[in-house]
Amino acid sequence: MRHTIRAALRLFTGQKNEPRPRRGSSLLHDEEAKGPAPGTYLFSVKRLDEAIERARQRFLSIQNAKGYWVFDLEADTTIPSEYILLQRFLGRETTPELKEKIGRYLRQKQLEDGSWPLYFGGPGNISASVKAYFALKQIGDSPDAPHMVRAREFIRDRGGAARVNVFTRITLALFGQVPWRTTPAMPVEIMFLPRWFFFHLEKVSYWSRTVIVPLLILNAKRPVCELRPEEGVSELFIEPPQKLRHLDHLTPRCLVKNLFIFLDRLLKMADPLIAKASRERAVRLAERWTVKRMQGIGGIGGIFPAMVNAAMALKVLGYADDHPDFVRGIKAIDDLLVAHEEEAFCQPCVSPVWDTCLSLSAMLEAGTAPEDKAVRKAVDWLFENQIRVPGDWSFRAHDLEPGGWAFQFENAFYPDVDDTPMVVMALLRAGALDQEAYREKIQKAVNWVIGMQSSDGGWGAFDIDNNYLYLNNIPFADHGALLDPSTSDLTGRCIELLAMLGYGRDFPPIARALEFLRSEQEACGAWFGRWGVNYIYGAWSVLKGLGRLGEDVSQPYIQKAVSWLKSCQNADNGWGETCYSYKDPSLAGKGESTPSQTAWALLGLMAVGEAESAAVQRGIHYLITHQHSDGRWDEQIYTGTGFPNVFYLRYHGYSQFFPLWALGEYRRLRSGRSTRQEG
Repeated sequence: MRHTIRAALRLFTGQKNEPRPRRGSSLLHDEEAKGPAPGTYLFSVKRLDEAIERARQRFLSIQNAKGYWVFDLEADTTIPSEYILLQRFLGRETTPELKEKIGRYLRQKQLEDGSWPLYFGGPGNISASVKAYFALKQIGDSPDAPHMVRAREFIRDRGGAARVNVFTRITLALFGQVPWRTTPAMPVEIMFLPRWFFFHLEKVSYWSRTVIVPLLILNAKRPVCELRPEEGVSELFIEPPQKLRHLDHLTPRCLVKNLFIFLDRLLKMADPLIAKASRERAVRLAERWTVKRMQGIGGIGGIFPAMVNAAMALKVLGYADDHPDFVRGIKAIDDLLVAHEEEAFCQPCVSPVWDTCLSLSAMLEAGTAPEDKAVRKAVDWLFENQIRVPGDWSFRAHDLEPGGWAFQFENAFYPDVDDTPMVVMALLRAGALDQEAYREKIQKAVNWVIGMQSSDGGWGAFDIDNNYLYLNNIPFADHGALLDPSTSDLTGRCIELLAMLGYGRDFPPIARALEFLRSEQEACGAWFGRWGVNYIYGAWSVLKGLGRLGEDVSQPYIQKAVSWLKSCQNADNGWGETCYSYKDPSLAGKGESTPSQTAWALLGLMAVGEAESAAVQRGIHYLITHQHSDGRWDEQIYTGTGFPNVFYLRYHGYSQFFPLWALGEYRRLRSGRSTRQEG
């Protein structure tokens, strides 16, 4: 059994970890500056206060009556495309109005060269383009329409639909557009494998196993949704798709990958030899696993790809359309739809817990009193959604008591070490520890976070020591994100939480985490951002933790990060970073300025004593001047990460609560006001 540490919570008395401004040296002026001084911008206290109050009032106006905040979460066009294709597979009727709105959304996202990108401003992607083209044909778009011709030319110019990724290939197989033999071998007998075997469901990430298990059922049954010839996409292939065989090719530069490809081909050859009785037992085991995780209202795993696979698997297994499990699964998918006046799209998941804890922290930093009704409602709602049952994470922590939070409204099997520290820190800012009724719940949450630390000193998002990196070479894992290893951004966040509670660098979990962060620092001085784009996100998360811990900010490794952040500031005073930095690290910290990434850079710098710097003041000036009169900021660029290089997210809330948080924290630091944590 894994040894866990029972956290003894410390009160917020005498804490001195928050960097304090030097008194009497404020750069804020009561009179508006006539223009920028060399290297800096000046602005009035009044203007700063007005910007904060506009945003704060907007947050009060959009809070749900139950106490939470939730913003749209947008991915690329593969999600709404798959929603349309799912309806076709299930034989469900989609209203003409919804079809047209989704169609309009897809057409609006198409690039001039006929392709569809993975993120705003990104290059065309062949897999996203094939799915969008396929979905538009189901909606009714003529293949002779100009936008369809352009899409077809883009796809064929890049080798045709045979060049798509594994997930798209499986979609094409489900509709008879390619033979099932072209998909990776995924025998459902995987369900029988022992834990010591080189592959086991416990060895892959939560998102992988919730996608894989229902997919094992589909692979065993190999259903085909029959389409009329004119509904298919054979025109996207260079050679007849039915002649295709092996689409996973050997490479001379990766022995492990080649071994897995050979294994894949052996499994396909052996597949007909597997006894039917054994296969059926495995299918039923996969069915029970899937249905067990579909019992809540949030759908299996709370993520669209897993929900879709589960719905199709139940359909193939003969579940009636009115079966409670099937009905609940379909409703969870439909609940992801966002319909506006002119267009509609499907979200990859929903983010109310994440949005609420970040909004709450921003509101409190902006001066909202902990006793405010809006704060109390948010606090109560967050505690109502604390998870108190074991989930898949307990595979490696049998003796660890539940206490975390998930990302979605309901996802009890999968709380995470991203939301949970952020939720607890928001609750601490709101004074929840002062209330006896909440202390035990906070203690459970903190203990759960400590217990989820991996052996390398870092934290992953959903599991402990989920770092079997060789598995990223199996043919199914061409997205390179099968696993959930420790990351710098989450590790910095956990340090911040523990430091906020009064633990110092001598606390063993923090000491090990600091060693992990030192080993993970990039040559430029930043840290990789797994869950946000990218090095700016990682630097913010780590510096926030180090600053809260009270680390000596003059240390070279911290100053290296500070210098890097300052060097990335754009001429317009903001910060930005392109998603392409995941492919090309030389683009770290480079990109068009955005409100969210500017706020991250500011929060990171201010955490380590840079509140008075010209770079920070210029960044605050950027946020103030880019705010709209109704208190909001605009941001089309994707700054959230699902899977680096293959799946990005546009959190519609990021451009709202992070700028407010940065402005509020700047005002607090420069005015010399102490926080609740400082006593």
